[in-house]
Amino acid sequence: MRQLLGGGGGGLDPAMLERLSGMGIDPAMMQTVMQHLQGAMQSGDGGISWDLAKRQALHIANQDGHGVTTGERSEMDQAFALATLWLSEATTIADLPNPPKPLTRGGWVEATLPVWQELAAPVATSMADAMTAALREQMPEEMQGLVQNAGRLMRTVAGSLFATQLGHVVGNLSKEVVSGGDVGIPVMPDGEAAILPQNFSDFGRDLEIPEDQLALYIAARELAHARLFRHAKWLRLHVISHVAEAARGVRMDDEKLQDLAERFDPSNPAELQSIIAEGGLIVRTEEGQTALTRLENLLATIEGWVDVVTADATSRLPSSVRVAEVVRRRRAVGGPAEQALGALVGLELRPRRMREAAAMWRAVTDAVGVGPRDALWDYPDLIPTSEDIDDPAALVARLEARARGEEPARDEMDDALEALLAGEAENETGPAEDETRDDEPEGPRPV
Repeated sequence: MRQLLGGGGGGLDPAMLERLSGMGIDPAMMQTVMQHLQGAMQSGDGGISWDLAKRQALHIANQDGHGVTTGERSEMDQAFALATLWLSEATTIADLPNPPKPLTRGGWVEATLPVWQELAAPVATSMADAMTAALREQMPEEMQGLVQNAGRLMRTVAGSLFATQLGHVVGNLSKEVVSGGDVGIPVMPDGEAAILPQNFSDFGRDLEIPEDQLALYIAARELAHARLFRHAKWLRLHVISHVAEAARGVRMDDEKLQDLAERFDPSNPAELQSIIAEGGLIVRTEEGQTALTRLENLLATIEGWVDVVTADATSRLPSSVRVAEVVRRRRAVGGPAEQALGALVGLELRPRRMREAAAMWRAVTDAVGVGPRDALWDYPDLIPTSEDIDDPAALVARLEARARGEEPARDEMDDALEALLAGEAENETGPAEDETRDDEPEGPRPV
């Protein structure tokens, strides 16, 4: 084992590979696993191999070697230019500082993988901890001393399996997404918008919608999404923290993990990959489900605004309503890669309440106009809540009262908070009536 994992021999002995083949174990698979383990043991960090995820994702994304042609670049530039003009009429949120650009699938992986890594880290750590705990529980008492040394190896094995699967999912996702913000969360760098021409062609192939109209709609939607996250600089961190909270709310199913360990066949690694890909080892806690509900409402609020703004910006397009419905259905169903991502990290990134949120934003727009509507993104405490999605009329009434210069109706919470603050101020400074300001004249005070 020292020679095998230390890398001293430069790989498995050919005679050993022949014996493995006679045992029914794929020598190529075993050699790949051992290379990963050798690298892990030499690095000594026992962490998640994110480089492995990146290599796997880029391998899948770049399989066909399709780049962005001059014609595709010109078509996308024209669509973005006109969409920028139309979008400026539909929202008060400013344009992007950098021009949008077409991306290859590999370029999308390079640009977005840091975010996927951040989102997947809590689940990867949970899987590694669970495998280490399972090893500790199954080890006899007299061999517990070995667990400390073996624990790092188990964490590395679990991390390598998870990283490989994540790379597989992100690589396949790069073959489905049409634009940078297509998955609904801010995976692109701040202030950047992009369309993947190769996937755009696949998306519109059977829709019987003129390609120029489809390109304009997708460009407008992508720009609206990127503009919103650049304007509300707090929103990116807000979404990422919600996603991370939901991801931390998953744990590994100990019983399934132990059962898998007992019957795992090294000659059939596809079984383990399949179980991981289907989310068979993930269990969501009650706190995780609550966090997921909050995330879904937040994503629906964002997507609903983007939906309304895009619809207004592309109202000149004869096919805009058809394209909008296609996009909504596609987002509601999700592709195989998006479903695999949900199984892998336990996140449902499809905003189930997008139609209700869009109806809320439409009611707000009709009632108070574009400016007051977009101003709701200025601060985190102004954005509509889940209750506002349920009852848009109450939100509209508050905004209309504010537009008339009227103070919103106070509730018991406001009164209690004011009384609490007043009490704290009195404790710090003493009774206000006993104080005399320096600039007040001496003598009796006016009544």
